Amino acid sequence: MNLKFETERLLLRPLELSDGKAMFVMDANPLVHQYLWNKPAKDIQESIQVIEYVLRQYQENNIGRFATILKDTGEFIGWTGIKFVNDHVENGNTNFFDYGYRLNVPFWNKGYATEATQFWLDYGMNQMNIDAINAYTHAQNVASNRVLYKCGMEFREDYPDPEGVLWKWWQIKNSNK
Repeated sequence: MNLKFETERLLLRPLELSDGKAMFVMDANPLVHQYLWNKPAKDIQESIQVIEYVLRQYQENNIGRFATILKDTGEFIGWTGIKFVNDHVENGNTNFFDYGYRLNVPFWNKGYATEATQFWLDYGMNQMNIDAINAYTHAQNVASNRVLYKCGMEFREDYPDPEGVLWKWWQIKNSNK
């Protein structure tokens, strides 16, 4: 996949196996996983497997999560992007477009999540012509819930996962359709 994008402060490009080390540093941090099942990565191979999964998504769906890089420094700050969910059921749904992001702790509270979210929602609606983009967040993740709301996603409902953890289901519909 050769798509590359820029926002004011960010470069967005397909993930590469060479991102494994930076991704492992992020995913090994317990704070990053506080609202993600509290299962930080224990081995770099876990991060490599995630990247391999995303590379397959690029081939199968022509979209997936992208490495998110600071323009000024070239630092990998995490991943952002749209993926097509067809490999599991979430809140009773499958075969849907999902927006998501994960940033490493030093890059929190700097507006990067909002900047990337605004880009991806616009791209999904106006370039990919998606009917609706969904997102789901841990109910207690105030920061991520605020980002989605601020970027125009509408809260639809709370729902429990199989372990009883409460999640929020978000959606934005394409106003061009």
